Amino acid sequence: MRKLPRSKPKIRPVKITDKLLRAWALPKPAREGDKEARGAALIIAGADGMPGAAILPATAALRAGAGKLQIATEPSVAPWVALGVLEAAVIALPDRGQKKERAHFFGRVKRAGAVLVGPGMDQCESLSHRVAKIVPHLREAPLVLDAGALGCFEHLPACLDKIRGRVIITPHAGEMAKIIGRPKEEILADPASVALRFAKERGVITILKGSRTYIAGVDGTLYYNEAGNVGLATSGSGDILAGIITGLCARGAEPLQAAVWGVYLHATAGDALAARLGPLGYLARELLPEIPGLMRRLGPKA
Repeated sequence: MRKLPRSKPKIRPVKITDKLLRAWALPKPAREGDKEARGAALIIAGADGMPGAAILPATAALRAGAGKLQIATEPSVAPWVALGVLEAAVIALPDRGQKKERAHFFGRVKRAGAVLVGPGMDQCESLSHRVAKIVPHLREAPLVLDAGALGCFEHLPACLDKIRGRVIITPHAGEMAKIIGRPKEEILADPASVALRFAKERGVITILKGSRTYIAGVDGTLYYNEAGNVGLATSGSGDILAGIITGLCARGAEPLQAAVWGVYLHATAGDALAARLGPLGYLARELLPEIPGLMRRLGPKA
């Protein structure tokens, strides 16, 4: 990919704060609504030896308020994932020759309020093929691409153009460098400009993760987050961020709103744990119980 310009963004990035999120309230479920009304999150994740890559984001989606949870994962780990997330309906990802199972899988895609693809998955050729087949079935659902799905991003642009503005990607600087074919140092030198230009040119909401995380919308809006701490750089943490965002989308948040809220919830959950336990040594899964209380605290004041 050609070199991205190093010029500074033309707009001033907006800092994510409690005040900002209270003014940008998440959709409130109807008192009489059921789980269907709160939306279904479909998590496509996990691989041999990595059931946690499906369990963590799936649980995060529920903690973020999704009403219904479905997980599609590799057959070898599907039983372990089912035991790890008792609230979910778990299916094995079908092979290309399994017509009945494929029809069942794509039916779940059509009914989903948001779809996450990528955690724990690293087979680029099969993964890019799977994403390309999923996109036509998405209807209005946002698509979150994380981890393994970012590694095959350059094989996907043509199909993603069809859902411009509804795709959210979550790269750190190293993953972004691979996506655009530039040195990591170039990304770190001006992450705001890289995120903003990429979001506008490719039509994907871009969360460029780092000590200061930037969230760029396809319309040229740019947010940044300074909450969080070094303890968030731990195994499974990124999976949980992706799951939070997917859950927020499933319950009706607009994709950019879900990205901004998700980044801040994830970071402030880490800060809450650091305040109690210290900045190092807390586990990614310990972020999960923090999420509902943070959403309540950041909700509109009565």
